[in-house]
Amino acid sequence: MTTTFAFLGQFGDAIDFIFDEHESPAGGVQVGGLAEIWELMREHLWLSFASMAIACAASIPLGLWLGHVGKGGFLAINASNAGRAVPSLALIAFFVAYIGVGFTNLVLALVLLAIPPILTNTYTAVRQVEPDTVDAARGMGMTGFQIVRRVELPLSLPLIFGGIRISAVNVVATATIAPLAGVITLGDPIINVNTYGDEGRLAAAIVVALLAVATEVTLGLVQRAVTPRGLKLTSAGKRRLAFPITRREATS
Repeated sequence: MTTTFAFLGQFGDAIDFIFDEHESPAGGVQVGGLAEIWELMREHLWLSFASMAIACAASIPLGLWLGHVGKGGFLAINASNAGRAVPSLALIAFFVAYIGVGFTNLVLALVLLAIPPILTNTYTAVRQVEPDTVDAARGMGMTGFQIVRRVELPLSLPLIFGGIRISAVNVVATATIAPLAGVITLGDPIINVNTYGDEGRLAAAIVVALLAVATEVTLGLVQRAVTPRGLKLTSAGKRRLAFPITRREATS
């Protein structure tokens, strides 16, 4: 253990592993250090980004259409329930056993895990748009596509990004077990403890946790930024009504 983080014990060993190379417990090779951690994190983020991009491209248009026509609620809600019921490890194991290992196959598995929250939130968000608003847009001569693009989608963005945020955090966390499918990510030090040691496993877990928190916070800020000002004012008004301020009468 180096003296820099010695006072932190095993946690200090993990932090030191992130910044400095160490000899592998198996011997004969150097592991750890910023260069290796960065390379593992880059692959981890690329896997997560590719999965989320495909999931959003597949589920948001479908959710918008189902919500606009008012049909398919059973499909959207039950898809979410089914997705939450399937363990991540079991789904990846199924893909490995019947489709094979590799980046593409793992992306498909993560896409299936990411779709349900996005699809459900998109459908629910569109259905929650005030019918009077939609009727007014239709009365102005807007087509169905224009109503979706200019009315329903902007008002649905906060809830849609809520689903994206849930899926993104799940994907970032699940990508940790990607080495089981032949894709090296930050999960490699966690799974391959014989090569990286306990400090490497803890170091990778710390980095994954920080990535998940950063994803949650960043998408939360984006969700707030895309919320229309009118919805923010409405929400603030409801909070004021929930806690009304009463004036005390002057006493003589």
